[in-house]
Amino acid sequence: MQRREFITFLSGAAVAWPLGARAQQPKMPVVGFLNGGSPEGYAVYVAGFLHGLGETGYVEGKNVTVDYQWARGHYDRLQLMASDLVRRNVAVIAANTPTAPIAKAATKEIPIVFVSTGDPVIAGLVASLNRPGGNVTGVGLLGPELETKRLEFLNQLVPGTTAIAVLVNPMNPAADLQLRKLQEAAGVIKRQIDIFRASTAPDIETAFEIAAQKGADGLLIVQDPFYNSRRDQIVGLAARHKRPVVYPLREFADIGGLVSYGHDLVDGYRQMGVYVGRVLKGEKPADLPVVQPSKFECVINLKTAKTLGLTIPPSLLTIADEVIE
Repeated sequence: MQRREFITFLSGAAVAWPLGARAQQPKMPVVGFLNGGSPEGYAVYVAGFLHGLGETGYVEGKNVTVDYQWARGHYDRLQLMASDLVRRNVAVIAANTPTAPIAKAATKEIPIVFVSTGDPVIAGLVASLNRPGGNVTGVGLLGPELETKRLEFLNQLVPGTTAIAVLVNPMNPAADLQLRKLQEAAGVIKRQIDIFRASTAPDIETAFEIAAQKGADGLLIVQDPFYNSRRDQIVGLAARHKRPVVYPLREFADIGGLVSYGHDLVDGYRQMGVYVGRVLKGEKPADLPVVQPSKFECVINLKTAKTLGLTIPPSLLTIADEVIE
């Protein structure tokens, strides 16, 4: 080979090799993140999810793509969103409480990892907690059971006979079970509860106004992804109407909510991210037991209590994991 031809050959090879190498690089897996809330209200939970993915070696944009699908409280859109993820054949679907049953109905092939505040067995998501079976597993967060505990807390904060208002999202598949547990608990403490159903921001505003007009001593916020997204609005309304409110997550108390009691949802999303990573590495959902929380936290905001002219009972202060002063 002549010297000029040899140099030309090397130059062509130098150009062709990177192009060929790029063409052979494996395509990044896509995780469909299907959620009933909104990105603004869920930034802290997304961070937990990505942290969990990172624990298994997956970094968004580097070796995995996350396709975020937000219903923004419009749960009627979820079926179309789930169908779209199935049509595009994503590698895994990560779903929260209202979206998990819809995702399961949409596919029996694509793995689904949920974080759910309902009972996943009663909801039909898994056959059992230890042996989920099928294509679904995840993190079960004992939602309805905690509603009764929150009602007891509110009863201690505002003892008496006046009805307690309860805010629930009727669009949430877990709503019926949540209300059933609350009605049972209300019977035990001999306290009437008034149910206010709200699935939009204007509904929430109206519910607070009517509860205040009816003279409800306190309000209980039932856990729901849309309500989590509307934390600022809900805590602001509680302050405006000067009502003691018990919330499901510490994120409410952090921004001025009176009392919160519940699981660590950020860690729940982290655990969901870990399971998604394990599924991406080849493990099957059927072999991954449903994760259950071992820690619950009570946060009390004394600044808000002072504003309301409310004295927190010593029985609550003693069990508080954190007191904001």
